[in-house]
Order: sequence, then structure tokens, then C-alpha cells
Amino acid sequence: MEMFDLSDKVAMVTGANGGIGLAMATALGRAGAEVMIVGRNREKCEAAVKRLQGGGLRVTYFAADLTGEAACRDAVAATLSSFGRLDILVNCAGITVRKQPEDLTLDEWNSILATNLTAGFLCSQAALPAMREQGGGKIVNVGSMHMLFAASHTAAYAASKGGLLQLTKSLAVAWAKHNVQVNAVLPGYIESELLQSALQQVPGLEQRVLGRTPAARWGRPEDLDGAVIFLASQASNFITGASIVIDGGYSIYG
Repeated sequence: MEMFDLSDKVAMVTGANGGIGLAMATALGRAGAEVMIVGRNREKCEAAVKRLQGGGLRVTYFAADLTGEAACRDAVAATLSSFGRLDILVNCAGITVRKQPEDLTLDEWNSILATNLTAGFLCSQAALPAMREQGGGKIVNVGSMHMLFAASHTAAYAASKGGLLQLTKSLAVAWAKHNVQVNAVLPGYIESELLQSALQQVPGLEQRVLGRTPAARWGRPEDLDGAVIFLASQASNFITGASIVIDGGYSIYG
């Protein structure tokens, strides 16, 4: 449908050389957008671009650690240099460390907050001038169910994602006057490297999660495609500050 068509749009997706980020970059490309993949690992970025270009998508990459202000500005500048505009920003970069809160080091805490929360803020801030100049844009922040639920081993991760939810709402209020819509998606347990490591580190996780998930399966990265295309397209022009939970019904039980 025309309202979901992203032809002539440009998207920058962070954390996009694998997992959920790569799936979202692929979905946006298939919907017509030109895509800038941003990730720390250059080799993974190159492999992702080769794969997507092989499918006929218009995509390139910028390798950077987005925990610094200059890197975020450089990523946006590279997007503008490559494609001439920036319509869509997807903040998907994220890491975690599974430890009890008393065992977390300050370096681990700071690293998680810098990657999951501060980088999203800095990339959004860097993207605003281009979006404002061209009359609007879309920002999609990739959160987590841990914005809503507590787990003893995810204190830093949950704090970062909870902060990202509040950042989403604040940016939505601040930038509505620029016709920039800022929303979030909250994935549940999605098949990825993060899930595999969680299954290895958290005893009984599979039984607990699948036992309360009505869909009775793990999510797949492509299960987020529809939401990210919707929030990146004109179909969501009157939606801002919202969060879409994508968890197979896990959160129904509160």
C-alpha cells in the first residue's frame, strides 16, 4: 500500500550488522528505503551489506562505536553524504551483561548505559537538524520488555531500556513541532545471539518464558518488520511517543 511505501526515503539503522537490527534494515530496504547500516564490527557490517546488496537493496555501512558524540555525528554525516537526506533513524544498538546488581562493575554499568541509552540520544540529536530542514522524520527506538518487567540479573540493561522509553516520550513532545515522530518497539524474547547467551546463563529461562507466552514460541527477528515499517512510514504520522510491544503475548499477564 502507498502509505507504507518508503521509496525515496533514507534510513539509518544502528546495531544493524546482525540480529534484530539487520532484520529491521532489511525490512526497510524491501519497503523501498535506502539504508545506512551502522555497527561497531566492520567485518560484520561488510558481510551484512554484501548480503543485502545481493538481494537488490540499496545499502551501505558506517563502522563506528556510537558511545561517543563525534561518532554519532559522523554516522549521520556519512548517511547524508551517501544518500543526500535522512528520513528514518532506528536506534537498535544494544548490549547487556547478566549479573546480579551487587556484582556489576561501574565499567559494565557505564558501558551498557552508554550503548543502549546515550547512543540513542546522541544519534537522535545528530539526526534532528537534517530532519528539521527537510520538514520531518521518524525515529524508532528499540527497547525491550525489560522496560516493563524486572529481572534480578538485568539491572543495568533494564535501567537503560527504561530510560530509553522515557527518552522516547520526551523527544516526541519536544520535536512534534518539527514534524518528527518518535516511537518505540518493545521486543520480547527474539531468536538472536543475545537470546542464546541468555538461555545458557539463566537456568530454566526457556520453560518460564515459553510457558507463559500464548504464541508458544520464540520471536523471530522478522516478527518486528511490520512494526518498524509502520512507524517509519506515513501511516504513523499522527502517532508519537507510543510503544508497540512485540512479544507473542508474554506481557498480557502483567
